[in-house]
Amino acid sequence: MRVLALDIGEVRVGVAISDPQETVASPVCVLPAAEVEGNAAPFRRVLEDWEPELLLCGLPLTLAGEEGPQAQRIRGIAMRVSEQTRLPLEYVDERLTSSEAKQILRRQGMNEKAMRGKVDMVAASLMLQAWLDSRRAGEREE
Repeated sequence: MRVLALDIGEVRVGVAISDPQETVASPVCVLPAAEVEGNAAPFRRVLEDWEPELLLCGLPLTLAGEEGPQAQRIRGIAMRVSEQTRLPLEYVDERLTSSEAKQILRRQGMNEKAMRGKVDMVAASLMLQAWLDSRRAGEREE
């Protein structure tokens, strides 16, 4: 099953996808938030190209692990996207994925300006990979 992960920001949405075996997450693109929320053609093209069966959205929890106003905003957007795409929806903790993505891109020699459009999709793939890994770990324990 392919899983489509969204790192929903106020301006941009990072998009990542899993392979059909649910082992590897790959960054796909960054889209304007309005295009994802409005189910615009570029977002529909991503859905058509990858044919995901599950939508995974990151929730920005507080460092204490609680949901604040930002998480509630993301939940609202994610539910609308799920309804529009008719994809089942799950959430994952996305704390610190953006800062981890920035560190990875800096190690690749990118400056702030060069990484601006890439951070969100790398963060989405980190979030998705952590989710995939935790599911596999859970399967091994059963």
